[in-house]
Amino acid sequence: MSATADPEPLIVPRAEHSISRSNISPNALKVLYRLRDAGHAAYLVGGGVRDLLLGHEPKDFDVATDATPEEVRQVFRNCRLIGRRFRLAHVFFGPEIIEVATFRGSAIPAGQDGTDDDVARTQNGMILRDNVYGSIAEDALRRDFTVNALYYNIADFSVVDYAGGLEDLEAGRLRLIGDDVAARYREDPVRMLRAVRFACKLGFMIDGACEAPLADLAPLLGEVPAARLFEEVLKLFHAGYGLHAFEKLRHYGLFAQLFPATDACLAREEHAFPMVFVGRGLDNTDRRVLDGKSVVPPFLFAVLLWEPVRLRYQELLAGGTPWADAIALASHEVASTQQRHVAIPKRFGMPMREIWSLQPRLERRQGRRPMALLGHPRFRAAYDFLLLRAEAGEVDPELADWWTQFQDANAGDRAKMTGANKKRRPRRRKSKKASAGGAGSSSGGGDGGGESVAGMQGRATGGDGDG
Repeated sequence: MSATADPEPLIVPRAEHSISRSNISPNALKVLYRLRDAGHAAYLVGGGVRDLLLGHEPKDFDVATDATPEEVRQVFRNCRLIGRRFRLAHVFFGPEIIEVATFRGSAIPAGQDGTDDDVARTQNGMILRDNVYGSIAEDALRRDFTVNALYYNIADFSVVDYAGGLEDLEAGRLRLIGDDVAARYREDPVRMLRAVRFACKLGFMIDGACEAPLADLAPLLGEVPAARLFEEVLKLFHAGYGLHAFEKLRHYGLFAQLFPATDACLAREEHAFPMVFVGRGLDNTDRRVLDGKSVVPPFLFAVLLWEPVRLRYQELLAGGTPWADAIALASHEVASTQQRHVAIPKRFGMPMREIWSLQPRLERRQGRRPMALLGHPRFRAAYDFLLLRAEAGEVDPELADWWTQFQDANAGDRAKMTGANKKRRPRRRKSKKASAGGAGSSSGGGDGGGESVAGMQGRATGGDGDG
């Protein structure tokens, strides 16, 4: 705990704020009451308090307490302790999880207090592990933004503010806690992404002092585990303000740290359609979220990474690679490289690559191929992807219109559209002499010419590049 006295908080009594327990999850209230009844301090904290004060519906509810994680587990049988970087307790109520965190103390560098295992940092100052516990005042000043450091006290239903969060909430301002903004970003570079996310979500302006170092410190995101950045990307782009977040991320140089290959493609000025394509894709996702429709990570990442895939595919085609091999290889290369920056789990990476692989197949509309494509599990996503490409001007809109009509057509019209009703010419039978002469070349070594399309596809998609 800090040697200096804790600052005096601003305490707003129940009669002077707008938070009502009727708007708080019943399960969160159960956790708060049971901790209080067990003799512990218990507060609702963070985004839940912020959103309730703004009149928004919170996405989740987090609890802060003076009880250690082990003490929390003694109170709740339906509890699991998680995390090494930050030790937390998760209390389970069916599908709902209430996260309970012990008040964090001042961040003392490892080795200075005889507890090397409690705190660890990188050379740049990023906190790798922090399980030093302290008072509520220390906990408040350790949080990232002032508007996220507001507490709702279940003991008397008051709101407690140690960092000026209520004033910033009123002003619509996003401000980091503490005087050394750069040090706060170095402690956790993800705070830069959170600054963009909260600014977009809340419609707040980023305080000038917090905004100034973003471009210079953006490379610090390279120190963050790629798996953690995957979760942050979903929060940025699957919440209904993805297009706005994309524009802000590019403005501050943060998008280039997450998707360097895409950013490099977008910086080229030969064609406008890549930027239009990404913009339309994100806008489409935003509209689906706001309409309460489902959105899936494979489609999002397919949109964000398509331009580097498309350019590499064209390169391979120009070099003589067959189209099926070219799209498989381009998809594999781009997805594998992306893993170093934002790790896409295999369960999402494989469908993403299927969406890409179907794009050249959608251009082949003769014979039985179109009917076979309709039965593909990824057809609908690939078709929606094609519509975006047509809207952006990358492909002829006639191709997208054809597929729209083909899906709605009856069997006879489909046959006419594909030429499938044309009679095939009977094959000419080979003479026995010709068959005997060619037998050796069809079964043996030949000149070793090239791996088959199926072989290349299997090799390209079978690795762990998306895993």
